[in-house]
Amino acid sequence: MQQIETTAPAAEQLLPIDAIRPRRSRTASLLHTARKYPLVTFMLSILSILALIAIFAPVLAPYSQYKTHPEVALQSPTIQHWLGTDALGRDTLSRVIFGIRVSLQVGVIAVAIGAVFGITMGLIAGYVGGLADQLLSRYIDAQLAFPGILLALAIANSLGPGLYHAMWAVGILGIPGYMRLTRGQVLQAREFEYVTAAKLIGAGRTRIMTRHILPNIFTPLLIVGSLAAGGAILAEAALSFLGIGAQPPTPDLGSMINTAKDYLQNQAWLSVGPGVAIFLIVWSFANLGDALSDALNPRLKER
Repeated sequence: MQQIETTAPAAEQLLPIDAIRPRRSRTASLLHTARKYPLVTFMLSILSILALIAIFAPVLAPYSQYKTHPEVALQSPTIQHWLGTDALGRDTLSRVIFGIRVSLQVGVIAVAIGAVFGITMGLIAGYVGGLADQLLSRYIDAQLAFPGILLALAIANSLGPGLYHAMWAVGILGIPGYMRLTRGQVLQAREFEYVTAAKLIGAGRTRIMTRHILPNIFTPLLIVGSLAAGGAILAEAALSFLGIGAQPPTPDLGSMINTAKDYLQNQAWLSVGPGVAIFLIVWSFANLGDALSDALNPRLKER
């Protein structure tokens, strides 16, 4: 009786083991990533909650952010007013909720301003080089010669007090960090083979910088952006504390602390709400940046 030999299909013999395993669904991949990097997931969860509070502030706030009630001015925390009321009788909790919205707007817009200008300057300085590199580098050196807070004060004063002027002042402070990081990354990336291949097929400078180099250096820029967001929020709060940021009656956390400083001896609770909110936002962004650095660092991944 002839023996029949059973062999695996040729396709399965040629494919590696990982290729014939079923792929994870998108939900399974997200859960796997969340378990692998719990700190990133935790920080993103906190920031997501803060973002939801900012988006739904008109629904979550128990009272108006502007309407005054002098009859309940400087009231201690009660069931009706969980964080008490300020000198004009406005509910502190409601103003803190709207203040979180303002702070997150500052973080996004200020970082976007610094990133757009800084990354563009870094791409040009690193890839084009020559005179463009010299001029842009000297501008960055001149800006770094001034202390950050003094430069922000000068810019904000020249533009005039206001929230959006403070955003521009804080955004300009972030340009040197993005420019230097981008320039250093581009100096390395322009020597890689994929850049040489793009040149050989006739790609122009703009296309090489935006379509080939920028996507490959995006990871360190993302980490710096997360770290810079917390610093931008803190800087804007400092400008508002000094009176040249958001102007009354805008419920800005920095201006709320500035108002509360006059009542620290008898009504210290006025500074607790905005102070905790600023701490939580800045702490979340800073820890997210550290967690992303650990998660996306290829050397740490190999270890």
